[in-house]
Amino acid sequence: MKIIVIGATGRVGAQVVTKLASDKENEVFAGARTPENVPNASNVKAFKIDLHDTKDTILSELPDADALIFTAGSGGKDLLQVDLNGAVKVMIEAAKKGIDRFVMLSSRDSLTPDSFSGPNPSPLANYLIAKHFADLWLIKATNFDYTILQPTALTEKPGSGKVTLGSYSSNENSISNVAAVLAAIVQDDSTIGKIIEMSDGDMAVDDALKNLI
Repeated sequence: MKIIVIGATGRVGAQVVTKLASDKENEVFAGARTPENVPNASNVKAFKIDLHDTKDTILSELPDADALIFTAGSGGKDLLQVDLNGAVKVMIEAAKKGIDRFVMLSSRDSLTPDSFSGPNPSPLANYLIAKHFADLWLIKATNFDYTILQPTALTEKPGSGKVTLGSYSSNENSISNVAAVLAAIVQDDSTIGKIIEMSDGDMAVDDALKNLI
């Protein structure tokens, strides 16, 4: 399978690249502003992409592929340009490339407006607003076979390989666990059209996917 990872040098994206590349039948196209920092493997091809660029430039940068995983984020520093507008530009141009499958790394409560509204909004309100409208664009304005993953807070703890999908059983997600779920989702057609809640849990990733309703 030919899979693009956008944000391939980020905390999650780099681990997604590594996990996908462990299956030698995959051809992984790893997109980042600093492609020289992409994890190295024989079936990984790094390419430069800057989400501040114009749509035409992004179109020229995207390789041909079967699927795309969007893991890019600004760390709260450039939410409109990267987390929102950058994601939308990638969606628009990926559709022009004929890519059918789109997996979005989002966040818990991204599609729950009350979490970033009212007198006591989430401290991540601006981030959630950016993710909200990027997610809505994916759902409402595209024809992708999409999946949206909504993890809780990301941590640097070693991944157990055990997760909860479809609900939340903890307030944390190991970055390694999130990467493992993204790598599994993109190759699992049963997740198409689903918005999947995720936290660290007690079920192996493959079993948790099988148990999704």
